[in-house]
Amino acid sequence: MNWRYAHTALGLCTLAFTATMVARLTISPLVPEITEAFGVTNATVGLALSGMWVAYALSQFPSGVLGDRYGERRVILVAVGSTAVATLFIAASPSVLAFMLFTVVLGAGAGLHYTVATTFLTRQFDDIGRAIGVHIAGGPVAGLVAPPAAALVGARYGWRAGILLGTGVAIPVFALFAWKIRPTEPRRPDQPIRERFALGPLVELLSRPSIGYTTGLATLNAFTWQATASFLPTFLEIGGGLSGALSALLFSLYFLVHGVTQPVTGSLSDRIGRDETVILTMAAGVAGFAFLVVATRDGTGLAPIVVGILLVGLAMSWGAPLQSRFMDLLSDAERGAGFGLVRTVYMVFGASGSVVVGAVSDAAGWAAAFGLLAAVMAIGLGTLSANRALGLEY
Repeated sequence: MNWRYAHTALGLCTLAFTATMVARLTISPLVPEITEAFGVTNATVGLALSGMWVAYALSQFPSGVLGDRYGERRVILVAVGSTAVATLFIAASPSVLAFMLFTVVLGAGAGLHYTVATTFLTRQFDDIGRAIGVHIAGGPVAGLVAPPAAALVGARYGWRAGILLGTGVAIPVFALFAWKIRPTEPRRPDQPIRERFALGPLVELLSRPSIGYTTGLATLNAFTWQATASFLPTFLEIGGGLSGALSALLFSLYFLVHGVTQPVTGSLSDRIGRDETVILTMAAGVAGFAFLVVATRDGTGLAPIVVGILLVGLAMSWGAPLQSRFMDLLSDAERGAGFGLVRTVYMVFGASGSVVVGAVSDAAGWAAAFGLLAAVMAIGLGTLSANRALGLEY
């Protein structure tokens, strides 16, 4: 595998991840227009979005199994192709039930990409942390660009046109990937798929102390990521008294920092170690959420809020070092389905971040809600630090 092809593969996998994220992130800014068009409540559309994210999480393990059986290239093409088709059907939905169904289909199809792409990239590079970091950065790039673009197009041409941005991005990425990426050999072409879903081996993998420990850390981080992505603008506007425009601008800054620092933390984990880098990101999270809580509660000005946003953006770059840690622990034969399994587990449990933080904000206010996120990061930081101090083999 020569240098030029490896980096082409990295670039196109990143573009494919961006395409699947764009399709999912174009829906949220169009919710008011969608509810008005179908005459439904925000809760109804919210249920569709929840279904999309749950389907996305549940697709991670089957993605790895399918990649082992048919090769990563085929699965990634199915993921990007189904993203294009699903967004087209969402835009053409004749009823809210059809809208909800196709939104869940979008999540399930888009969810097929990430696990197999990560497994594919680990075979192209020795410094897998940096490669995974670049790949993950495709998500924040989508978060930075897709919502405002969808809102602008939706305001001018209607919500259906805004949704079609997902199709417009996915089609050329599909064509480029099919053209430039060579067929990949399946790892387990003859093993029946049903055998990969046998309960015993799955329990054995998750029960390994090192895997369970890393999954627990990833769950804590996924909890904070989900809550931050769901409520940071609302926290700044309602809890901090900032204008809606300024809150949106700071949210974009968060995504920018989140994206830029992913390759940095991935590369750093290759150099100084996975745990040391995760400790850095979690420490940034504790400090960042604390800055935000104090600054918005006490009205200390915009500068501490910006510092908090920068630190939280760095904190959310935990994915590159932690996912590289999983790859270090899994054998080459286990990486496809194994990584998909642990990713499904920590994403499903981490998705509770939105529900828990939303409930805490209703009951005790936004300062308490985001203070909880600082506490969650502190738990992870303390666990990692204790593991390092005691020399435990996890």
